[in-house]
Amino acid sequence: MSKKIITIGEVMMRFSTPGHERFLQADTYHLTFGGAEANVAVSLAQLGMKVSHVTAFPDNDFGLAAKSFLRQMGLETDQVYLKEGRMGLYFLENGAMQRSSKIIYDRFDSVFSHFKGDEIDWNQVFEGADWFHWTGITPAVSQEAADLLLTALKVANEKGITVSGDINYRRNLWQYGKGPLDIMPELIRYTHVLVAGKSDFENCMDIQAEDWIACCYEAKKYYPQIKYITKTKRESVSASHNKIHGVLWNGTEILNSKPYEITHIVDRVGGGDAYMAGLIYGLMHMEEQEALEFATAATVLKHSIPGDANLVKLSEILDLMHEKNVGKLMR
Repeated sequence: MSKKIITIGEVMMRFSTPGHERFLQADTYHLTFGGAEANVAVSLAQLGMKVSHVTAFPDNDFGLAAKSFLRQMGLETDQVYLKEGRMGLYFLENGAMQRSSKIIYDRFDSVFSHFKGDEIDWNQVFEGADWFHWTGITPAVSQEAADLLLTALKVANEKGITVSGDINYRRNLWQYGKGPLDIMPELIRYTHVLVAGKSDFENCMDIQAEDWIACCYEAKKYYPQIKYITKTKRESVSASHNKIHGVLWNGTEILNSKPYEITHIVDRVGGGDAYMAGLIYGLMHMEEQEALEFATAATVLKHSIPGDANLVKLSEILDLMHEKNVGKLMR
């Protein structure tokens, strides 16, 4: 029986310039949809998992198109709500070589930021669920979104569901009078698998230590329910050339994946979400080291795919893990 995963978060319309054109050049844009939590959901659905995403879209054709996109990607959409309001947008200029990529957000006052979820039956949402995933983007959007997430986390914990959270600190999002230290610690108390870099510990948990490993041990003191803390380590040689590997702390030791060198990046947006989806799948089906290798291979493949979502099959990730059929013409 396929395991069930619940995700929650805003989905935006993504407009990207053709190829590597700059915003100043482009007169057409490619349209798709994306959002950190939905990207994780889509990736997991491609791996054969049963996934339901909780969100709100505007009650217009844009909202219907977004809902249709999620359905096409294999997600259950019974917890997608159509409301009065506007769709969040973001615009992407893909960098190349020494020119960095650039993103412009237009998500203020979106329908999701005002979504209170009063009509949601959380017991029904989590019925039969094995895992719940959230990111720090949701509570940064608005007080309503933070309250919605906290309600979901409490129910998930009551039901004994494993919870993962990606801190994903975005300083410019916190604009409603609260800061991450006002909100994030309570959310993290309900979380078992945490994605956090050293700056995330400082900005969202007020943990300052000598290095990342020391931060992990310090976090465990305050949040004893945490089982794993993870991150990716990336060296950016240029916008087109990165070196990357995954790191997983299991409470007693640090595990490292094998490193990869990505020399021709197509699109790195959603790479962290692909890693998270890979780790969720891996921890549900594999031993720790293998799960980490799986997650890292997943994010590496995402760098070859345009758009937010990691549209790869289970067999493709396993092939890369085991260095089979890499870069070949498959017939």
